[in-house]
Parts: sequence; C-alpha cells; structure tokens
Amino acid sequence: MRRPEVPIPETPGSYQFKDTHGRVIYVGKAKNLRARLSTYFADPATLHPRTATMVETATSVEWIEVRSDLEAVLLEYSLIKEHRPRFNISLRDDKSFPFLAVTVDEEWPRAMVMRGRRRKGTRYFGPYVQAWAIRETLDSLLRTFPVRTCSASKFAQHQRLDRPCLLFHIEKCSGPCVAAVSKEDYARHVNDLMRFLNGDSKAVVDQVTGEMREAASVHDFERAARLRDRLQAIDKVLEKQQMVAGNDDDIDVYGIAEDELLASVQVFFVRKGRVVGRNALVFDKVEDVSTGLLLDRVLENAYGEDPILGFPRTVLLPDLPESHDAIEQWLTDRRGSAVSIRVPQRGDKRQLHETVTHNAVEELRRSRLKRTADHNARSRALVELQEYLSLPEAPLRIECYDMAHLHGTDYVGSMVVLEDGLPAKREYRKFAIRGVEGNDDYAAMREVLTRRLTAYLDERDPGVSTDLKRSSRFAYPPQLLLVDGGKGQLSVAREVVHALGLEDEIPVAALAKRFEEVFVPGRDEPVPIPRGSEALFLLQVIRDEAHRFANAFHRQRRAKRMSTSVLDGIEGLGAKRRQRLIEHFGGVKGVREASLEDFYAITWLPDSVAMAVFESLRR
Repeated sequence: MRRPEVPIPETPGSYQFKDTHGRVIYVGKAKNLRARLSTYFADPATLHPRTATMVETATSVEWIEVRSDLEAVLLEYSLIKEHRPRFNISLRDDKSFPFLAVTVDEEWPRAMVMRGRRRKGTRYFGPYVQAWAIRETLDSLLRTFPVRTCSASKFAQHQRLDRPCLLFHIEKCSGPCVAAVSKEDYARHVNDLMRFLNGDSKAVVDQVTGEMREAASVHDFERAARLRDRLQAIDKVLEKQQMVAGNDDDIDVYGIAEDELLASVQVFFVRKGRVVGRNALVFDKVEDVSTGLLLDRVLENAYGEDPILGFPRTVLLPDLPESHDAIEQWLTDRRGSAVSIRVPQRGDKRQLHETVTHNAVEELRRSRLKRTADHNARSRALVELQEYLSLPEAPLRIECYDMAHLHGTDYVGSMVVLEDGLPAKREYRKFAIRGVEGNDDYAAMREVLTRRLTAYLDERDPGVSTDLKRSSRFAYPPQLLLVDGGKGQLSVAREVVHALGLEDEIPVAALAKRFEEVFVPGRDEPVPIPRGSEALFLLQVIRDEAHRFANAFHRQRRAKRMSTSVLDGIEGLGAKRRQRLIEHFGGVKGVREASLEDFYAITWLPDSVAMAVFESLRR
C-alpha cells in the first residue's frame, strides 16, 4: 500500500486500514495521526511480521479526527466493536463463567445460577470460576435471605396447589407461592441479598445483629435463635471470601501473561475489601502490540459495557496503559467519581497483584495445552511441521530438552514428550547433571542428549538388557528432537546425533524463545513458520512444558539440598532422626529457630544429640 497523497493531520484521532473490498481490517488510535501512521510506511523489513502482513493486505487508509485523546479511545472502541477487524487483538475466550443472578423484573424475584448471555431485568454477581462454588454460596445464603430459587413453572404449580415445597419447611424459602411472606418483607430479603453479594456485607451483618438483639430484648427467643443461625450462615460465606484490602476498597486487579501469539488476562474483583469474583480472558495477538497498547485493549473491552459489579475506585495493572490519562478520565466519567489506574509497588496490593499474575501465567499454559488437545489442530500441526522442517514423516513423537540451574549449582535437565501432539507424561525424564562444572549450558545439553541417545542405542538391541523396566525407558527414538535455544544448542544436538551415528534417523531442531524462531541444521536463517500456525503453537507448548518441568526438578533438588545441608554431619543425627526432627518442627526454619529447651523436650532425642544440634546451628 502506498503512502496517502493527502497530508495527514497532526491531531488526535482513529485510523482504519481497508482491503480491496473496502472492509476494515485494522483500527487504531493515536495522539498524533501523522506520527503514528508514518511508522506503517517504513521499510517492511523493519516492521513486525504481522504488521507487515497487514500493511501488504491493505489498499487504503482513512482517519477520523477528534478533539482529544479520550475521544480517540472511545471512537477506536466503537469502530472495533462495529467492524471486528481481522488484524486487531481478538478475544477468543470461549468459557462461559457462571454468575449468581437475581431476576429483579419479576413480581417475586428469583435467585439462580446462570451462564451465557445477560438479559435485561436481571442483576448479575460474580463471575465465579467453579459452578459448585456459587451453588454452595447460594445454599448458605438462603438461610439468611430466603428468596425463591424455583422455576416459573414450579412456582405456578405450588400456587395452584396452595402448598409450599420442601425449601419452605427447611427455612430456605419464605414461601411467596403460598403468600407466607408479604411483598415488603420479600423485597427486603431480595435487597439485602443483593447488597451482600455486592460486597456490602458489614451493613447486612449489623442489620441482622440489631434485629437479633431486639428480638432477644423482648424475649422473642425463637426469632432471635433464627437470626443467630442466619448470622452463622453469613459468617460461613464470609470465611470463603478472602479479605485482601481495606473495608472501603473497590479494586479491579489485572494480571497479564503473554507471549508472541497469546495474552492471558486474569481479573480479581475486590469489593469492600473482599474478593467477590474473578474472570479469565484470552486474547489472540494478531497485531504487534506493546504491553501498554495491550492494556488499552483490555480495559476498553472490560469497561466498554457497564460491568456487572460496577466501576471500581482503583484499577491495578502490571504496567500503565498507553492512553493512561484518557482511559482514567473515561472511567472517571463513567463512574461519576475519581478512578485511579496504578501499578502496585509494595505491600498487600503488590502481593495480591502477584497472585493474580500467577493465575494468568497458569491460564496461558492451560490455553496452549487445550489448543493441542483438539485432534484436528494436532493433525494439522504435525503435517505442517513435516512440511516446514522437511521431515521424512509426520513427527508423531517429539522430544524437547531444557536445562535449569542457579549460578551453576543444582544443574538439571528435562526431557518432555509429545505423542500424537499430546503430552505423554509417563515418558518425561529428569536428568541430574554429573560432569559439568560451573555455568555451561552447552556441556549440560551435550551430557543429557548423550545419556538419552546412548541409552536408546543400548536398548535397541534386545539382548543388552533383561530388565523389563529399564528396557522400556528409552526404547523409542524421537521423530523430532527439539532443544530449547538457538544455533548454539542446535550445534550441540547435531554433534551428539552425528557422533552416535543417528543423523539419518533422528531430525533435530531448536526453538529460540526471544523471537520464537526455529532453526534446523544446514540453514543459517530461521525456518519461516507463520505466526499463529498450529505448528508453531505445538512447538511452543512442548518448549514451555520442558522449561516448566526442568524448573520444577531444579527447585526440588535445591530445596532438598538446602533442607538437609544445615543438619548434615552432626554426630548422633542420622538420616531418620534428621527427617523426624524436621517434621517435628515443621521444617528446617523451625529447627533453626528452636531453643535448647525445645530440643531437650523431645523425648526420643538424646540430650547429647540435642546439644550437638543446637550448637551446630548456632555456629
């Protein structure tokens, strides 16, 4: 596409790239349209592959000028919603999280668990990650707020019979179907339930507590006992809602984990200091975006429609969005009071944000694994790999290797396996590096690959071993051997395969994490595997799984070394006593902090050994 002949203004606005059919394929925004659009007409070799593809596909670009950054944000959001451009970040999350819903538009509102599209006249609370969690919460709350949960047909049936159902008799429904409760009292139950679910638990607890004391003061002990039971039910629910902030804090906390192709977003909704819901989203990164621009898209998607739990007072993010001031003003206008967008630096909010980010990392890993679980996607990925890497056959067994260490200590290696595109965890192997001193990933990789392939050669001859368990450990060769790294790791893998005479039997490749580039022997440039292809996703999944498996083994070995080294070499403290001592004090930290009297109090530990342990730790 050529640069526009008309001058591009230096004002805020939104721009739209269109294809030959006039369809909008990309929508963006800018504080300065000329400066932003100029970046798209640079040398295509300097552009990100996805950006270059978009510019090549487009035949024209148009723009709309606005008066401020805020208007640019709003215009971009409305245009993306209208056109759904193929090169914009797209939300592909297909999960339908359950909500606790109250049908406020009915004569006798009903509480229930709902999924899917929201409808008018219904208040929603949540979302919850597990359906069983919301049902358990609702069951506990019905003792305090006895609203109906039956369907319209069930309600009408009991109206005709003039006989309530079992829930009325066990005091989990106030019986509106038989006029056992007035409309005013029933409306109060519904309003109190919604206040509680909206996070205003203190006011509800104070109200029920006051009613209980009032009933007791007039000697209505039966009603006071019922109100006491309701308070206990409320306490049971509150125990499950983690208190993470002050009583007046309304916060939305966003954690993000991303790679070249996907972005996983985890949101915790905190109302009145308690986590009352959470949500998980996954975005396809079909455009080249910075973290700041990605956060723009996330917030536009989250607050473009009125959020179920209302607008928060504070939004915590891992980084500031690109249009920070404009989006902050937008949220302030929509909430009707000040909204602050911040990056937590320390304290409880920082710890909460780290928890949310950890959830996002796990969701990203699950999303990748889920994609490989689809049979058609797996089949396409294997066929694509065969084509792109020029393999003799589709790689039905892929092995990937990675190393982990800390400054050269506790060096370990991992081998993970995909069979027919699925993780074969029974085939995973751990390697404790034996012959490498210091920090040398190449030497460690050489040792692991040599041990694995030598074992395969030994076991290929059925007469070598009669141990059935051992003879099945490395019996199958990989149809693709993948190493985590670049050309250096690839050279090591190639040397090992060549030295063992397996270069014609086992193809090798390397996946470099920085740009997700795939290297194969005999080629200086990376193999051009398209971004977003099933083949690249499959390689990413097995590479990340190898990394996770290696790190887990490394942490395990490091923890074991650190937990035993301080108690090694103490006279009279053998392996069994050492383990028993650690269990007695709940860990090595507890042993370190124990006093001499604590050691003497252990009946099975001789006084002389107790003194030796105490003195050794003090030294």
